[in-house]
Amino acid sequence: MATTKLRNIKLTIEYDGTNYCGWQIQKNAKAVQEVITEAIAKITGHKITLCGASRTDSGVHAKGQIANFRTHSRMTPYQFIKALNSNLPNDIAIRAVKEVSKSFNSMYDAKSKDYRYTILNSPIPTALDRNFYYFVPYKISISRMKKALKYLVGRHDFRAFATRSSAKENCIRKIYSIKITTKNDYIYIDIKGNGFLYNMVRTIVGTLLLIAQGKIKPEDIRAIIESRERKKAGPTAPAKGLCLLRVNY
Repeated sequence: MATTKLRNIKLTIEYDGTNYCGWQIQKNAKAVQEVITEAIAKITGHKITLCGASRTDSGVHAKGQIANFRTHSRMTPYQFIKALNSNLPNDIAIRAVKEVSKSFNSMYDAKSKDYRYTILNSPIPTALDRNFYYFVPYKISISRMKKALKYLVGRHDFRAFATRSSAKENCIRKIYSIKITTKNDYIYIDIKGNGFLYNMVRTIVGTLLLIAQGKIKPEDIRAIIESRERKKAGPTAPAKGLCLLRVNY
């Protein structure tokens, strides 16, 4: 294939994470990053390094994952998107392709990330979107959950909400906003932050559900954060309810 100067290509990616070990390539399991990397190599004829903005965990989904790679290929963005989607499984889709400046890095240039956690609060589950929500059949108080949100917003040490962190790790993150909305029996928890620790969003959700059940008080969030102890927070909610909505630059 004819080559030209080295180009930096940005991808906007949507995927159903059900059958993957997460975004990042691992030795003994299939990752989204690996599948897309192989597809790019196939259509360009050379190996590439694919950098992703967010290392979503096993079973977590994405509507707006961002990644970039460098290539000498002369394919246009339109040709890239058509060729890639023809070579990817139907649970991964490239939604947009754009040539960007050589300095752009999808991970390090990200200013914030938006995640959504979906809960189905109903006595009866649904079948068609079963891989995209956490089924909670018991009665919960959304108003109690909303009262706790103000304690999470801001710059804090979120070590208590990380399921895997070392003593030396910097666990300070900033949550810009967190809101709860409902539609029919679905509850949506939207959270925007400058970065998230391992399982942080899912543990926040698990803690909010304890508050929703009246097992802890909304204001207890402050003491949980100050404790910096994982055992003080709630359980980690299932991965399938979490989706990376967008990465902001």
